[in-house]
Amino acid sequence: MKKLLSIHYSPLLYNLSALVLRLIAGVLMMSHGYDKLVHYGEKKATFYNFLNIGTENSLLLAIFAEFFCALFITLGLFTRVVAIPLVIIMGVAVFKVHQMDFFQTGEKASLFLSIFITLLLCGPGKVSIDGIASK
Repeated sequence: MKKLLSIHYSPLLYNLSALVLRLIAGVLMMSHGYDKLVHYGEKKATFYNFLNIGTENSLLLAIFAEFFCALFITLGLFTRVVAIPLVIIMGVAVFKVHQMDFFQTGEKASLFLSIFITLLLCGPGKVSIDGIASK
């Protein structure tokens, strides 16, 4: 019981937590990106037009972030760098597409946004390609 209430952490549990967070968030986000990739033709005309760059270009950026950057997050490769496009795309989803509806339609986007901000700040942990390469 004392360990559950403790504010101290072990490096092993920190790295294991980062691994679990990366794997779950990366795989779940890749499924969103894969759906956009597979249904590209259907979505390109109606996708949200981010910064007036066109719906097709906005969709391409979303696919890049949600599929390819999420793949890198899952692997733990360039984690902090690839978390930036994911934070941006989830920020657009929460604040523009879902109009700051954090608890109804924008709930998943809000959750992903908080996860990717956490990974941006905390990094991938040692159980990652980044962690192994830094030794």
